[in-house]
Amino acid sequence: MIDVELTIGLITFYFIMFVTPGPNNVMLTASGIKFGFKRTIPHLLGIPLGHTIQITLVTLGLGVIFEKYPSIQIVLKFLGCGYLFFLAYKMFGSLDIKGIKNSGRPLKFYEASLFQFLNPKAWLVATTAASVFFPENINFMTGLIFIVFLAPIVCLPSITIWAIFGSTIKNFISNYKIKKIIEIILAISLVITGLLILV
Repeated sequence: MIDVELTIGLITFYFIMFVTPGPNNVMLTASGIKFGFKRTIPHLLGIPLGHTIQITLVTLGLGVIFEKYPSIQIVLKFLGCGYLFFLAYKMFGSLDIKGIKNSGRPLKFYEASLFQFLNPKAWLVATTAASVFFPENINFMTGLIFIVFLAPIVCLPSITIWAIFGSTIKNFISNYKIKKIIEIILAISLVITGLLILV
């Protein structure tokens, strides 16, 4: 039997990790500003799927491989940070020039899912959930379902807040300069996130 306290603890952990600023939430806010909520939905839905697959793999034993070969995690960290820097660059480069709309597009469903495997914060969530919150003295499959099932349920509403926030800002921002400043702040946030992960 899974304790209520453990369930509440896992839900709280997931909520805090998913709702706090990070690569996914910065990207969702930027997508909401640029493309609106409706066009951000595939990006929004891809994130929980990626998390679910990632947490499943870690719980099934990928975490053991990381412990045995920590260099794999280091490589993933650098790849993830490099991708964050690239996204920040693209965010700078995709700003409207003299009011001309850019030709960018929001992330697709599968791209958002795959990004989780380069997202250092997502790996932290997966490894912590699998190592700290896996129920003791219980059937393995039951524990796996417990850890994995709660992730998308908590993740989706937590990150939706950021997409709605971005699309709401878009509705109120008609001034090009203000929009440009916000997009620059979001790009800088991605760079800072990458630097903090590396340090």
